[in-house]
Amino acid sequence: MTKKRMMLYSGTIHPTLAHEIADNLGIPVSEGEIRRFASGEIYFRAEESVRGADVFVVQTHYEPVNEAIVEQLIMIDAMKRASAKRITAVVPYYGYSRQDKKAVSREAISAKLVADLLCTAGANRCVSVDLHSGQIQGFFDAPFDHLTALPLLSNYLKDSLGLHGDDVVVVAPDAGRIKTAEKLREYLHADLAFLYKRRSRTEAHKIEEMTVVGEVDGRPCVLVDDMIDTAATLTEGVKALAAMGAGPIFTGATHALFSGKARQHLEEAPIDQVIVTNTVPIPEEKQFSKLRVLSIAPLIASALRAVFEDTSVSEIFGGANQV
Repeated sequence: MTKKRMMLYSGTIHPTLAHEIADNLGIPVSEGEIRRFASGEIYFRAEESVRGADVFVVQTHYEPVNEAIVEQLIMIDAMKRASAKRITAVVPYYGYSRQDKKAVSREAISAKLVADLLCTAGANRCVSVDLHSGQIQGFFDAPFDHLTALPLLSNYLKDSLGLHGDDVVVVAPDAGRIKTAEKLREYLHADLAFLYKRRSRTEAHKIEEMTVVGEVDGRPCVLVDDMIDTAATLTEGVKALAAMGAGPIFTGATHALFSGKARQHLEEAPIDQVIVTNTVPIPEEKQFSKLRVLSIAPLIASALRAVFEDTSVSEIFGGANQV
């Protein structure tokens, strides 16, 4: 009788995370040759047979994001052609996740396109962490396991910072994040507030006014979001909280993209700590003294073990992993 085999391959974007996941699973990262031709095209070949194996291809869609996606597609295609029994695309940060609907006419729904590409390449399943919007799961015809870093974040806030109970306020950065903030509020047994943003009618992406809805004066606040990109809007929210007498102020997010002047914005804002996970690599030049990075590897490893053993992934989160 053939014994089930679990094999894990890593792309070039975040090999450190892939090795952490493998260490938590008690398996090595399988060897594969990835290189670029002189023209810039990508070459991949698995060093050992994957025939009949349960293969997990780990690649976070971080800069250069288009190259990251194509590299993962080529790896998945190679596994399919080498007769892997099942191929799971492990995408800690899902690229193009903010392009999940048409805001104006003649736009692409790029998040759906990425899903189609992964499935067409040969992925039988996808695993990702804290999607920008839950409906992306429906873009896949294959099973999708959606993980959340909220338990990781709440444990750190409770155990390391002592932030729990009625005095603490969990703040949603906008109306769209209230559901996420509500879940964190339940974990911490805290209060809830949100930031109301009045956007400009004449200038795109400009916020004319930001108002705090909720009681925050003299109370510790945790501003929670799925990602920190340029941090411009987040730091404006932090300033609005500080102006209302809130403090100390903490921010928590799963994906630390830190684009543009994000580091400068976060360092200058009245924030005590910026708490993120390592779903994307954070280079040294983007790190700063207020930053705390929690490892997402044990959580992803638990989910991959459940997938391999055909047990429930949602039970890891008590069913709280749907957004």
